[in-house]
Amino acid sequence: MELAVINHKGQETGRKVSLSDEIFGIEPNDNAIYLDVKQYLANQRQGTHKSKERNEVAGSTKKIKKQKGTGGARAGSLKAPNFRGGGRVFGPRPRDYSFKLNKKVKQLARKSALAYKVKENSLMVLEDVSFDAPKTKNYLALLSGLSLSDKKTLLVLSEDNKNVFLSSRNLPKAKVVTVDDVNTYHLLHADQLVLCEGSVSKLETILAK
Repeated sequence: MELAVINHKGQETGRKVSLSDEIFGIEPNDNAIYLDVKQYLANQRQGTHKSKERNEVAGSTKKIKKQKGTGGARAGSLKAPNFRGGGRVFGPRPRDYSFKLNKKVKQLARKSALAYKVKENSLMVLEDVSFDAPKTKNYLALLSGLSLSDKKTLLVLSEDNKNVFLSSRNLPKAKVVTVDDVNTYHLLHADQLVLCEGSVSKLETILAK
């Protein structure tokens, strides 16, 4: 499969990039995608949630009423969970939500996400991008030239470029990553995937391992 390389104004440059069928042309595996996205979202959770149980609540341990003769149930502490201000029963505790996922499954998930982008015609190859200074208007001009101003975009750079990253940081629908940081969640979350020309071969090398 070949895709035309376009410039910053959305015009074809006359060059073409060949995409590997072993990466961009596979039959997508939905289960691998589900597991990889689930792991990514689980890793984002801090897991610092905590509520106090009855042994942690501050309060008197004095017996609040006599054992018998009141007509109600026995009560020995204000810290019991059935009283207002008492401890919570089986409340949340700090925990780690992360889990292990095999490298081959993660690679299959990324390949599947890329294959979906190709099937949906949501992938374009852009000549390498570089800004002299970090300015949001430069990145807006780039998106406007590509007719992507109103879409969620993921731009994949071949190498780290601080000016391009800073220029896109204030735009809620735009995300910029290097080829090493591409993951399944970001691929699926974007309406349009934009690969820089130099990132294609590097991405194929990483996913072919």
